[in-house]
Amino acid sequence: MNRPNIIFIMADDHAAKAISAYGHGINSTPNIDRLANEGMRLDHCYVTNSICTPSRAAILTGTYNHVNRVTTLNTHLDNTLPNVAKHLQSGGYQTAVIGKWHLGEGKDHQPTGFDFWSVLPGQGEYFDPQMIEMEANIEESGYVTDIITDKSLNWLRDCDSGRPFFLMCHHKAPHREWEPHPEKRHLYQEDVKLPETFDDDYQNRSRAAAAAKMRIKSDLTYADLGLIQPEGGSEVGERSTSTSTRRKIPSKADLSTLKLIDKDTAEVFTFENERQLEEFKYQRYLKRYLRTIASIDDSVGRILDYLDEAGLAENTIVIYTSDQGFFLGEHGWFDKRFIYEQSFQMPFLIRYPAEIEAGTNCTSICCNVDFAPTFLDVANLPVPNYMQGRSIRPLLNGNQPADWTNVAYHRYWMHKDPDHNAYAHYGIRNQRYKLIYWYNDGFGLPGTGDGIEYKEWELFDCKEDPLELFNVYSDAAYEQIVREMTSQLNDKMNEIGDIPEH
Repeated sequence: MNRPNIIFIMADDHAAKAISAYGHGINSTPNIDRLANEGMRLDHCYVTNSICTPSRAAILTGTYNHVNRVTTLNTHLDNTLPNVAKHLQSGGYQTAVIGKWHLGEGKDHQPTGFDFWSVLPGQGEYFDPQMIEMEANIEESGYVTDIITDKSLNWLRDCDSGRPFFLMCHHKAPHREWEPHPEKRHLYQEDVKLPETFDDDYQNRSRAAAAAKMRIKSDLTYADLGLIQPEGGSEVGERSTSTSTRRKIPSKADLSTLKLIDKDTAEVFTFENERQLEEFKYQRYLKRYLRTIASIDDSVGRILDYLDEAGLAENTIVIYTSDQGFFLGEHGWFDKRFIYEQSFQMPFLIRYPAEIEAGTNCTSICCNVDFAPTFLDVANLPVPNYMQGRSIRPLLNGNQPADWTNVAYHRYWMHKDPDHNAYAHYGIRNQRYKLIYWYNDGFGLPGTGDGIEYKEWELFDCKEDPLELFNVYSDAAYEQIVREMTSQLNDKMNEIGDIPEH
C-alpha cells in the first residue's frame, strides 16, 4: 500500500468533555465522533505544557519545551530548528499548515518545512481575519473556521495525486472570546448542569488553586460573554477584539442596578441574587464555547466527506485533537495552564482504516511529544534521535509495548502571569496517581513582605479522587506512594534532561 496521507486537525482549547464521543453529554459533535466510531479514541493523551505556544512547539518538534526553548507565550520557535514537517517534506510528502500558528512571526519564526502555509497572525480574529500567506498579508472575509476549512480543502484538491500529503489544519476556535457563527447562536438553549466542583472552596489543595484568577464567578469579561461594556464599550452588533483591555463583569454588585446587555441582540439581563448572576455567567460562557465547536464539527464533516468523494479515506490518517484541555467550570474555572486533569488531558481521535480497528479506545498514556515520531513512523521514515517522544503506532494497533512507561510529564513555566496568576509547577501522572511540585515563590504570607518561599507538593489518587479535591501528599497511608512517585518524577526529568534549579 502507498504511504498514507496525514491530516492533522487541531483546535485551540477544546476540552475532551466537549466532544460527544467522550460520553459527557453536554454537546453533540457527530462528525468528530466519526473518527472514534470508525477509528480509535485515546483516553489518556496529555499535554507537556498546558498553554498554546509551547504545546504547538512540542507537537512540531517532538521535543519538550526546555529543549525547543518555547516555554511561554512570549518565547517563539526558532524556525531553523528541525521539525516533523521538514522530515516529511524531504521524505517526499507535500506539506501545508493552515490556520493558527502562534509560534511567532517574521523571518525567524514563520512556518518552515511547508510547501504552503497560510496562518493567522498571533491569535487571529473570529470574523474577517487577516492571514499571512507565504509572507503576504491577506484580508479575508467571513468566519474564521469556514475560511480555514475552505483553504484546507482547496489545498487538498490541488495536491499531486502521485505523492502523499501532510496537512496541519489548525483552528482558532474554541479559544477565548468564543464568538460563534451567527447561524450557530440558536444552539444549546437548555441549561447545562453545573459541574460537581463548580463551587470548589480550594481547601485541601496547594495555595496555587485558590490564587488562580480563572474563576467564572469573578474573572470573565464583558467581551468573553458577548455583552456590551459600560463606559464606552462595544455597541450592539460590534465585534469584540481583545480580552486584555476588557473589563471584568462584577461578581459582587448592587444587583438592583446591574443590567447586562447582549451586544448582538440588545437583550437585557437582570438578576435577583448573586447566585443567579454566577449561574448566568456559567451558562453564557459554556454555550458560547459549545457553539463555536459546532462550526468546527461542521468543518471536520466537510473534510471527511471530501476524502470519501475523492476515494482517499482508506489511505488517509485523520486525527482530531486540541493543543491542550480546558476547564469548563470544573473547580469554578475557565482557561487551562494547570496539570489538573481537565486542562492536562488532550482529546485525541484517529481514523486509519488500513491499521486501526473501528470503534476502539486506548487507555495507555501518551503525550504531545509523541505525535511527531508517530507521523514519521506511519510514513515509513526514520525518527531522528533528537526527538524525545515515541511513536504511538503500536498503541493504535492495540499493542502496548512491554517497556511503555505510562507516565506523562508536565511543566508550566509562566509563573504568576498578570491575567491568570497561575503558578509555575511540574509533575507527572501515571495510570493512578498524580504528583505535582509547585516550585516557584509566591506563597509568602500576605502583607508580610518576608520573601520566604513556600514551595508545595500535591499528590492525588485519581482512582479514589477523580475530581482531584484531596491532596494526600502528607497522608501516612500514601507514604510509600509518595516515594514511588517522587522516584518516577526524578527518573522522567533525568530521562528528558529537564533539571530545574530549585
